[in-house]
Amino acid sequence: MAVVTSRDGLKQYALRALGAPVLEINVDDDQLEDRIDEAIDYWRQYHWDGIEKVYLKHQVTPQDITNKYLPMSDLVWGVTRVIPLTMASSSQQIFDLQYQLRLHDLYDLTSVSMIYYNQVMSHLALLNDQLNGPQTFRFNKLQSKLYVEINWGTEAKVGDWIVVECYRVLDPVEYTKVWNESWLKHYVTALFKKQWATNIKKFSGIQLPGGVTLDGNALYDEAVGEIKELEDELMNKSAPLDMFLG
Repeated sequence: MAVVTSRDGLKQYALRALGAPVLEINVDDDQLEDRIDEAIDYWRQYHWDGIEKVYLKHQVTPQDITNKYLPMSDLVWGVTRVIPLTMASSSQQIFDLQYQLRLHDLYDLTSVSMIYYNQVMSHLALLNDQLNGPQTFRFNKLQSKLYVEINWGTEAKVGDWIVVECYRVLDPVEYTKVWNESWLKHYVTALFKKQWATNIKKFSGIQLPGGVTLDGNALYDEAVGEIKELEDELMNKSAPLDMFLG
């Protein structure tokens, strides 16, 4: 089996699966491109390999402070957490209380009780929850803007770094193995078949030279059945994903 490594390669694979070049597939190229886009969007939303959990870093700029939001890539579909910039308890900063505790009091796990360490960590977490609370934010993937509820210019200054925990879809331009994903290839082929059937349905019953009769309705029903089967397979057999916001 040929390995598909590009968008055009996926298109040609699906056309060959439908019978090209032996058969003439009566579908315009723009229609094929639309169906590929449709398949990629569906694959990203529901397939367990279509999205990944990542941590993105962003350095605050003067424009960010003016806008009071962070620009996000169109590939980011959901944000789950914004790493706090400052914390009153200083429990999650580099060389913080936790670091000092490990450095001076917990240098040897065989001679120091973990009970003390656990109590101190619980106390620091309580201080942070009481004095800071979770970092609030707003994000909608259609806007590509992350609104962080902080005092811009004071809590976030130019040059500061913000780390965002989010879910990002795979870009097939960067990760070309996406084009060769088995479910996606079959789904694109089924969408092409449905588009082909839609185009020729109005000619159903017309006899072509040689005695061949077009039956677009039967082809359409077959394609719809294949699409439903593939979508059911994805919904029923997909790996569970953590809930994400966005």
